[in-house]
Amino acid sequence: MCRWLAYSGRSVPLEAVLFQPEHSLIDQSLNSRLGHTTTNGDGFGVGWYGRHSELPFRYRGLHPAWSDTNLREAARAVRAPLFVAHIRAATGTPTQETNCHPFRFGRWLFVHNGLIRDFPLVRRDLMMAVAPHLFRWIEGSTDSEVMFFLALTFGLERDPRGALEQMAGLIEEVGHRHDVEHPLNMTVCVMDGQQIVAVRYSSENASRSLFHSTSFRQLRALYPEDPRIIAAGDDAFLVLSEPLIDVQGVWEEIPEATILVGKGGEIQHLRFTPRLPVRA
Repeated sequence: MCRWLAYSGRSVPLEAVLFQPEHSLIDQSLNSRLGHTTTNGDGFGVGWYGRHSELPFRYRGLHPAWSDTNLREAARAVRAPLFVAHIRAATGTPTQETNCHPFRFGRWLFVHNGLIRDFPLVRRDLMMAVAPHLFRWIEGSTDSEVMFFLALTFGLERDPRGALEQMAGLIEEVGHRHDVEHPLNMTVCVMDGQQIVAVRYSSENASRSLFHSTSFRQLRALYPEDPRIIAAGDDAFLVLSEPLIDVQGVWEEIPEATILVGKGGEIQHLRFTPRLPVRA
């Protein structure tokens, strides 16, 4: 499938997370330990928020992340307090830039690991549920982008939890209508420049892996001389598909059917319960 991570904290160079750790996201693109596919080489993307723009920036590429020299240069040059990165393993849709995550609409960024099962079978019904004023902004052909625009349709900008629950509920209802036993498997992340919202959920109760960091204070105690940890600050946190370093107590697995909301160093775990859209 795919691997992704999201960071919030003081402004740090992207390379401090993407390249430098022992089991960095770039290492995971070649050697995923917990993913359903070991190699994630069907493109990549990074989205970040800067001080001089209300809208997030993006850099996406078709090449495997490990071989893109421009990504390495950009990650060394760009500093940001909030960013998300994704490495892709395609699940039946073409390898093209418009299919690379993160997807963007206004201030919102979205990444996904997992799949809508039998997507060609349910694709038309799901796309017809996207609000008309949003439909023209869909650029690619992935199930992930349709999920994002369904969440926007159901009020992501007002109520992220409610919108994501309605998105998941509609996908399951449409899937079951087409005799798909387990329609949805996902870990997703959305952010708007202020918060990270992440969900771990699957119809079969066997979701892809997802973790968050427990305490950067603890990391600083373990590695008091590491300039990357000092720079991130005590309120920093990561949400990610796989841990970046093998140290006990630094990572907490996010439970099944859980939505995480992280803002200003505070992290909440809430129950995630798919439901049919209100407008339906």
